Amino acid sequence: MTNGAQALMKTLVDADVEVCFSNPGTSEMHFVAALDDEPGMRAVLALFEGVATGAADGYARMADKPAATLLHLGCGLGNGLANLHNARKGKVPVLNIVGDHAIYHVKYDAQLQSDIETVARNVSPGFVRTAKSTETLCQDAAEAIAAARSAPGQVATLILPADVSWGEGGVPCAPLAPPKPAPADAATVDAIAAAIRSGKKTALLMGGHALREPSLLAAAKLAAHSGVMLLAETFPTRMERGAGLPPVERLAYLAELATVQLTDIDHLILVDAKAPVSFFAYPGKQSYLVPDTCKVHTLAAPDQDITGSLNKLNEALGASQAEPKLQASQRPGRPRGKLTAEKVCKAVGHLMPDNAIIVDEGITSSLMLSVMTAGAPRHDLLTLTGGAIGQGLPNAVGAAVACPDRPVLALIGDGTAMYTIQALWTMAREQLNVTTIIFNNASYSVLNIELERVGAEQAGTKAKSQLDLRGPVLNFAEMAQGMGVHGVRVDTAEDMAKAMEYALSMPGPHLIEVMIPESLSGVKRRILPWMLRALPSLPLSVTKALKKKLAP
Repeated sequence: MTNGAQALMKTLVDADVEVCFSNPGTSEMHFVAALDDEPGMRAVLALFEGVATGAADGYARMADKPAATLLHLGCGLGNGLANLHNARKGKVPVLNIVGDHAIYHVKYDAQLQSDIETVARNVSPGFVRTAKSTETLCQDAAEAIAAARSAPGQVATLILPADVSWGEGGVPCAPLAPPKPAPADAATVDAIAAAIRSGKKTALLMGGHALREPSLLAAAKLAAHSGVMLLAETFPTRMERGAGLPPVERLAYLAELATVQLTDIDHLILVDAKAPVSFFAYPGKQSYLVPDTCKVHTLAAPDQDITGSLNKLNEALGASQAEPKLQASQRPGRPRGKLTAEKVCKAVGHLMPDNAIIVDEGITSSLMLSVMTAGAPRHDLLTLTGGAIGQGLPNAVGAAVACPDRPVLALIGDGTAMYTIQALWTMAREQLNVTTIIFNNASYSVLNIELERVGAEQAGTKAKSQLDLRGPVLNFAEMAQGMGVHGVRVDTAEDMAKAMEYALSMPGPHLIEVMIPESLSGVKRRILPWMLRALPSLPLSVTKALKKKLAP
């Protein structure tokens, strides 16, 4: 007779959930054993739950379907929360399976007993359920998968008590079809078309699925026909870009610079995006970044048909046959000399192969990445959607599992790398085609900048030590070697380019540790807050030039 775990495994595979990123414990052993009964399920072991959850996020971004995570009780779920937060903010479909004590064991309040549902609701507000019986388990699973896959995508959490898993009489359940998204209604389209026809300056702010090729091309037709500006959210879940695709300007991270981009816009049209707000609150500064003079319209919410909505707007404006502007093919030259963050980004743009996937968690060190790769061969860009660092390395694992024939480049800051460094071991174990570039500037550089921006008192030795990663300086090349990944450390542009060429020509995972100074340090960092405060008093042409130089 089939037990609950075996029936659950069959239900998952029948619903096209074919990868499980796992970090199991005692309560999950029957699920682990059931893996041997289902050849359609790939199991990928992570040494830390944050790697498993971040990998499921990266996988779903590229596969457009959920993977499962297998986590051990509330503590295991808690260890994976940061990257589930990123997945939630990115509207990414993920199915969490969290083991729990047997139902009859809960009353004894054993050492690992916790309120798993309360923990899960932080990152999985739309679907949290504890399976109550073996007989109903697979129906619960089918509903969880359908919830995860419902537009725009979400984290769904199914809690699996051990006795429900080992109980006999499990019956697999057929997959449930999620509802089909509908496009914007005629009244919405007509109102937005009228705003565009007004001749006032208009911009589309796009996020989510609006940054995929079909929607990008539809938006570019609108831009070519009606002069609408195309903007992307600051941290897109997945953005298709490069030569042959429409160029789109991302909103800057620094609120002062994002305000420069928005300041003269009269109509802001949201397409699978929310109105922009500052990442953090700052004394004396606005949190809501849309100017008071700008009217905000929503063409398509995240749960609607994004491309269909854009096509309807094009039809209303007569833009369906417009010729979209596409990014020309171009690459920066080969970098030379002493290594800097900008030269690393230049090397990536110079050498990036066709159809690559870039995972960007370089923080301040990757500020020049967008401009250096704008005309590079077509690629996908994954970014830090929720701001919880430690996403990049696990995302790269998941992307490589989802797309084994595509090269993955992960650009990662030294501080953020240490949150989920265990991902390197999984890359080695699975022989994933990932080239990791670690920016080692021995600093939480972005926090040094924020220390100035938030108006904190003059920092002394103790305060500065909390943002400094020297003493000792981390050695990522040696850590990589210790986890089975080929690793090298470089400090010249020539050696960086050679290391990248080698990594891209050889199968399996590679790590390149680039020893660089901080991108914004010394005089640059000291004058940055003063310059940002001065922006509102400067002519718009000057502020836009400064923005382009700081965050192109």
